[in-house]
Amino acid sequence: MDMRPLKHFLTLADTLHFGRASEACHVSPSTLSRSIQQLEESLGVRLFERDNRHVALTRQGHSFHAYARDTLEQWEQLRQSLMSEAHILTGEISIYCSVTASYSFLYDLLSEFRTRYPGIELKLHTGDPAQAMPRVLAGNEDMAITSRPRQLPEGLAFKSLTRSPLVFIAPCDEHEWVPADPRTPSADQWRNVPMVLSESGLSREVSNTWFKALGISPRIYAQVAGHEAIVSMVGLGFGVGVVPRIVLEASPLSERVRILPVKPELPHYDVGLCVLNRRLRSPLIHALWDEVEERG
Repeated sequence: MDMRPLKHFLTLADTLHFGRASEACHVSPSTLSRSIQQLEESLGVRLFERDNRHVALTRQGHSFHAYARDTLEQWEQLRQSLMSEAHILTGEISIYCSVTASYSFLYDLLSEFRTRYPGIELKLHTGDPAQAMPRVLAGNEDMAITSRPRQLPEGLAFKSLTRSPLVFIAPCDEHEWVPADPRTPSADQWRNVPMVLSESGLSREVSNTWFKALGISPRIYAQVAGHEAIVSMVGLGFGVGVVPRIVLEASPLSERVRILPVKPELPHYDVGLCVLNRRLRSPLIHALWDEVEERG
């Protein structure tokens, strides 16, 4: 069975760009276009509205998206189940994580797995950790290494890999806006501190809660995607930031910043592997999930 047309459709539906979709599918734009046209002819409806500048899913395209995703998942589950009976697992698993997580966890996570299952191809995508769970929930990634939110979304499984405290960091150089005594926080000494914070995600939620307890809103100098950029901006003297200690320890710029002994301390960051519960029915996904030893 040729499942490539469904894969082409889902990739184009995700990117809404023929050039990027054809590159991701390793086919030419003309081949991708013919594949979509053949699907539309078979169904008798248009799946995409497209012109020279824009691509968008039609109402029928949105309905077909759920079918295409579920069909590919069921096909993959059946294929892997049959191969599992023959003690062979092949295919690919996509994993999303931050840059820091890619060199902090992946070697330990995947080294033995790659030896045990050489036929499984691993696809790694890196980016803003705040996008990790949304990408898994949307079906764009099989798994993600990310922080555990305060409320785990329904239908999502999570295994803890490590815990790391969230810390306030400041530049090593002296600045008048750095709180003189962070052990005794007050609204007055924090009101005018320029803050470099994540655009979204758990660390931003925790930071907002901390400032709210002081009775003030943080003075935002910059909002960035990814904790690594916060370390860079703080090291350059733009403000005070909040990052997981594990990010700071892995940063090549760690010597340019210092941890502020702020009270009350921020909570720990629980970092782990997440996956949709229904995806665990795939022998491929389940093999990697079973390989992970949960730890606190």
